[in-house]
Amino acid sequence: MKIIITSLLTLITLSVCNKKSNTAEKHQKPNVLFILVDDLGFKDLSCTGSTFYETPNVDKIANAGMVFNQGYAASRVCSPSRASIMTGKFTARHGITDWIGAKHGKTWREHNRHDKLLPADYVHILPKEDITLAEAMKASGYKTFYAGKWHLGKEGSYPEDHGFDINKGGWDKGSPIGGYFSPWKNPKLENTTPGENLSMRLAKETSEFIKKHKDTSFFAFMSFYAVHGPIQTTQNKWQKYRNKAEKQGIKDKGYKMERVLPIRQVQDNPIYGGLVEAMDDAVGHVLNTLKTLRLDKNTIVIFTSDNGGVASGDNYSTSNLPLRGGKGYQWEGGIREPFFINVPWYNSNGARTDYPVTGTDFYPTILDLVGANLRPDQHIDGVSLKPLLEGNTLANRPLFWHYPHYGNQGGEPSSIIQENGWKLIHYWEDERNELYNLALDGNEQNNVASENSKITEDLSKKLNSWLLNVKAKIPTKDLEYSESLAKERQAYLKNTFMPKLESDRLKYLSEDFEPNADWWQSKVTVD
Repeated sequence: MKIIITSLLTLITLSVCNKKSNTAEKHQKPNVLFILVDDLGFKDLSCTGSTFYETPNVDKIANAGMVFNQGYAASRVCSPSRASIMTGKFTARHGITDWIGAKHGKTWREHNRHDKLLPADYVHILPKEDITLAEAMKASGYKTFYAGKWHLGKEGSYPEDHGFDINKGGWDKGSPIGGYFSPWKNPKLENTTPGENLSMRLAKETSEFIKKHKDTSFFAFMSFYAVHGPIQTTQNKWQKYRNKAEKQGIKDKGYKMERVLPIRQVQDNPIYGGLVEAMDDAVGHVLNTLKTLRLDKNTIVIFTSDNGGVASGDNYSTSNLPLRGGKGYQWEGGIREPFFINVPWYNSNGARTDYPVTGTDFYPTILDLVGANLRPDQHIDGVSLKPLLEGNTLANRPLFWHYPHYGNQGGEPSSIIQENGWKLIHYWEDERNELYNLALDGNEQNNVASENSKITEDLSKKLNSWLLNVKAKIPTKDLEYSESLAKERQAYLKNTFMPKLESDRLKYLSEDFEPNADWWQSKVTVD
């Protein structure tokens, strides 16, 4: 039975007061604070439904601004998503389709995963020919600042090479080398205080920049390494969340098998809980700086993540339920994100919209909000969300994702189109399609492709046309693929590896857990 989805799903937004406050203290140009968290899942915040993690400072951004219920990252992994924020282009168009450093082609076999395809090659550096968001803001008279994770190329392609006047901590690595407590190993962020928390250090650097440039117009981009692995926290924060998990009731089982890997089903990791809270503490530090300097009424604050929470692979940190999957996956758990924009003079007060938006939209939205000239030839795949922030509507449009790779977390090579509430996933291993009606099945349990053949056909044609238009690279068959070895690996993951994950989960929750004597170097400082 065909289900007709009306355009009302994506056009209706709750009405908000859009008149500028008469009391707002504004410079000639508003400031912009962009907060990007690494690997933060859609359900990893109090304000998005977590009953385990505590994020009062991030919640303030959501409660004061507009919440985009269908906010998406441009990719299921970090580098492509970040490149899309910087360029305003979908990943297949700018060419960075996997995290920079991921193996591809025949080198993929080195993982001994025995997959059917060889992942496609991808661009390994943020293209110089693109005019980045930072360069556009700089051309509009803004002082530009970057703090934290970059992961968009090696030396010569760092933040300072793409429009940022100041870079604190951004280089080619995608994880916090050396951990979350000083001394870390980062040539762009010196060690000054033993045991210092990395997230708070990035917040302090951002605050110092804001203080120094409070009388100018600034664009500050705070890009946390948190909550990427290795997951670490202080003993005090671990104890807090360990006690909370016990009070809520520790479940006997925390995992189930997804198609390829085990996947976490519960939010009860006390180490990850502490890591999330440390990020929130850092956000609060910068928000307090804006308020103390009386810049909060003239600073646009944006908050989002670069992909879904890590529920499989890496550190098996969190659960994205009721969304299916997580980082690396093609389902909503891999690409749906917290997506908040607070423009103080719009007085949105936590208004929500169901219009689907994505990371490519930040570029034109920011330019539009600060009164700068748009660059449609650059941010070709983004639209300004200013009309939504003002209580108006935007026309329907398709969104596209392309990931011709295998995720470390269990995701499969696939391409996606979402339009009018329908989501079609095309799998490159066997050319099959999955179709989901997100309005009725937001957790993607019922593939309705066969019942809706016309919709499947139409979306498939649009997706194929777009892939051809952007010259998307496609994975190739691995002629050395062994079905027997693949089945052997799957049996190991289910029968040996998943029980070990369950054992580790309970170990982290045990009363006598201690990772090492100094708790990842954090004990030399005050929590």
